[in-house]
This record gives sequence, structure tokens and C-alpha cells, in this order.
Amino acid sequence: AFLLFSANGGVTAFQPAVPKTASAAFSRISSPQSKLYSSYLDSLSSATTAYTLDPDTENAVREELKLLMDNPSWDDGSLAPILIRLAWHSSGTYDAASGTGGSNGAGMRYATEAADPENAGLEVARAFLEPVKRKFPTISYSDLWILAAYVGIEHTGGPVVPFTSGRTDHPDESYWQAKGMTYGRLPAAEKYLCPYTPMDQLSNSLDASGKMVGWEGLCSHVRNEVFYRMGFDDQE
Repeated sequence: AFLLFSANGGVTAFQPAVPKTASAAFSRISSPQSKLYSSYLDSLSSATTAYTLDPDTENAVREELKLLMDNPSWDDGSLAPILIRLAWHSSGTYDAASGTGGSNGAGMRYATEAADPENAGLEVARAFLEPVKRKFPTISYSDLWILAAYVGIEHTGGPVVPFTSGRTDHPDESYWQAKGMTYGRLPAAEKYLCPYTPMDQLSNSLDASGKMVGWEGLCSHVRNEVFYRMGFDDQE
């Protein structure tokens, strides 16, 4: 499945198998009747300054991002995975009930959000995007991080994701306390599992079916504490 990140941080899931064509699915998701579009409009009503990119600038940024994607010096030679991770972690703090967190703000630029253990390593992704931000100063960091993920999806064989600009950046770190932000909103891969066990003692950490002890808690964490909080249902 692909994740589409709206301007206020809400996330919409897209499963390529339904409907059958990716283009039809993305058109449906980005239509004015969709949850994605509605959450975007909601975010604009409370935004202090919103820069909507003109089509020429958006296309220019897309082309610049495409030039970054293949990087032989990084990992497996592609920046797409870490840029998609940056967008997901930027958006994954969203809380539908309070309207806090999410991709609107680009809070990882500041020390507190950047220090979330689940965000480890993403300073590299942000650094890779700095030259693009300097070249195109009218795009917000919030928009740039999401657009970079969209281009990454396209570059790795996914569809061209329609992009809507207008996300704004937090001017300072005061948002963290003012909005009641806390660590723990991002999914933690080991939450509720048994403590780390050396490989030669791994059998002591498995239940009778061969699953890690505590796997039920991890499933509950991902389902209830992360995606339900973001407004997803079980189908999504």
C-alpha cells in the first residue's frame, strides 16, 4: 500500500489492487469529496502563512528531486527509501482527535522532535534536501519533505502522486509544548516485545508457534495506538 500525506498531516492509504489502476485510485483520493482533500482544506483555515506553489515551480522542484534520487554513495544507491521514511515520520505523529502533529510544520528541524528515537538517522535525509530548499526558497520544508517522498515513489516504479502544496513550517520549537506533543506517536518496531535477546538464545524469546513473545502487544500498538489514532479504519 502507498500512503498519501495531506497538508495537515492526515494520511490516506492507497492499495493498488482496488481499484485496478493506480491513476484512477489517486484521482479518487485527491478529489474534492475525499478525506484527503477535506483535511487539506481544514489545515488552510488555521495556517498562518501558506505558500501555494505555481505549477512551473512544482515541476521544477520535482525535476530537481529526480536528480537526487540515484546516489551511489548512499546505502543501496537510492535516496528514495529514506526520503519516503522522512515523509512518513513527519506525518506519522498526526492525531486525528486533537488535530495535532503531522506533516504540517516540519517539526523535525528542531531538537525535541528530531530526538525521538524513531527518527534516528533522518537528519541525513533532511540534509540531502537542503540544497533543494535553498534553490527553491518558496517551498516550505513541510511541502518539500512530502513532495520528495512522492517523487521517490514515482522513481521506484510507483505512480505519479498528485501533489497539493500549502503546508506551513513551525517558526520555532514552541509548538511542541503548546500542542501537547509527546514521544510515542510513531510506531515502535519492538514495542511490547520481550527484551533484546542474542541470536544464540533466540529460542528463549519465541512462543510455541515461533513468534516473538509479545507480538500481540506489538500488533495492538500498530493498530490501536498508531493507525486508529491517525483516523484509519481496519480496511485502510
